Amino acid sequence: MEQSINTKCVQAGYTPKNGEPRQIPIIQSTTFKYDTSEDMGKLFDLEASGYFYTRLQNPTNDYVAAKIAALEGGTAAMLTSSGQAANFFAIFNICECGSHVVASSSIYGGTFNLISVTLKKMGIDVTFVSPDASEEELNAAFKDNTRAMFGETIANPALTVLDIEKFAKVAHAHNVPLIVDNTFPTPVNCRPIEWGADIVTHSTTKYMDGHGAAVGGVIVDSGKFDWMAHKDMYPGLTTPDESYHGITYAERFGKEGAFITKATAQLMRDLGCIQSPQNAFILNLGLESLHVRMPRHVENGQAVAEFLETQSKVAKVNYPGLKSDKYHALAEKYLPNGGCGVVSFELKGGRAAAEKFMKNLKLAAIETHVADARTCCLNPATSTHRQLTDEQLEAAGISAGLVRMSCGLEDKNDLIADLKQALESI
Repeated sequence: MEQSINTKCVQAGYTPKNGEPRQIPIIQSTTFKYDTSEDMGKLFDLEASGYFYTRLQNPTNDYVAAKIAALEGGTAAMLTSSGQAANFFAIFNICECGSHVVASSSIYGGTFNLISVTLKKMGIDVTFVSPDASEEELNAAFKDNTRAMFGETIANPALTVLDIEKFAKVAHAHNVPLIVDNTFPTPVNCRPIEWGADIVTHSTTKYMDGHGAAVGGVIVDSGKFDWMAHKDMYPGLTTPDESYHGITYAERFGKEGAFITKATAQLMRDLGCIQSPQNAFILNLGLESLHVRMPRHVENGQAVAEFLETQSKVAKVNYPGLKSDKYHALAEKYLPNGGCGVVSFELKGGRAAAEKFMKNLKLAAIETHVADARTCCLNPATSTHRQLTDEQLEAAGISAGLVRMSCGLEDKNDLIADLKQALESI
């Protein structure tokens, strides 16, 4: 019987047997003991399942990864040390020097830099496309060496909504997988695999953890992309891996397990961006209440956005739940229960107004973080983008008076009252 996502948040991933711990155990050990060299050898040859070194795999991590795979409707998943590591692994697992990526231009700044700067140094080129691009424009961005397409369900901090079906259609027309970062909606509010995405990533640091306690990331494979059907494009998955005794991942583990097995056996082995078992345990505590928390985040985000839209000192509000928002129609399609609690808005008066507004907030803390139980906010012009002039900010699509607010789990009336008194100060 298929369980609801509410039940999966609580129960999926780990089922204790008779007399075993009810809560997921923290296996805080770097290594695992075996009786014979032959037993361990089978693990190194990927002929048997098990654990030998936490840099590659750990039982605690695997329980939590299995839960997230169930939430997203995937076949396999792997935890990473951060959301950045998850996006890097997801792309680098199928790309190499000489490859090309097509990515939405409306994505988190750290991911934009990862793709445009760091991956470029590794010989992986990119073409950025508008999230609003037509199918014709998207098709034109592809090249013979394109190996992946990337986007965010709800972009951070622009709050654009990705047309997942359109991007998936174009990606598949060119025989490449679509990778979607689903951090902001979480699988409670959107499951990109159901709309055609092939790989889903998250910064679990955000809503999944939900309390600002543990940094982490995750990659989920849909198990639907047929790597062997495009054998020449993905030799890392479809030809023998000499570093693992000639195993061909797509043949040995099929569509359902090849991607994550390769990411573990190669990338985690060599780069070691593992999530600690302690952080995985904390993450699971957050996942158990994810289905309860997300509706409150959405309720607060919607109420705050509607309030801000009526204020004379606010020039513009970005929130896809607003009927006036450019992405409202896409939000109704992909996010019928709402998207997230993050709202961005532009204050009249620019940098000076934003600084005064932020200084007078009582409940909302000034932080670089988003998406946890406590409301927090940020003015990029006076913090993360402080080095830029107003002209450079405008060129980057960030006005000097822009404020990003992540609505937590407090009472929405208290949040609105805090905003109201802070607005009155400018």
